[in-house]
Amino acid sequence: MQRCSDVTLRVKLSSRNQIVVPAEVRRRLGIQSGDTLLVDVRAGTIVLLPEPFDYAAALKGLGAEVWQDEDAQEYLNRERAAWGE
Repeated sequence: MQRCSDVTLRVKLSSRNQIVVPAEVRRRLGIQSGDTLLVDVRAGTIVLLPEPFDYAAALKGLGAEVWQDEDAQEYLNRERAAWGE
């Protein structure tokens, strides 16, 4: 069972509730033995994510699209002015 764009591989849960992350997936994600993965449950689906080494770097730029058509300083000035009203 494999899709074109991303990879979908079948793994089996062992009697000790463990899975083996296939070599192809490890290579694509750049993970290796001993790395920490984050387990997220989204709408009944398990998502494994490599834990960032540096959370600040991983979050840098997150939400940048919010400021695409907005000057940040002008926004702050309007907000500060509204507080004084």
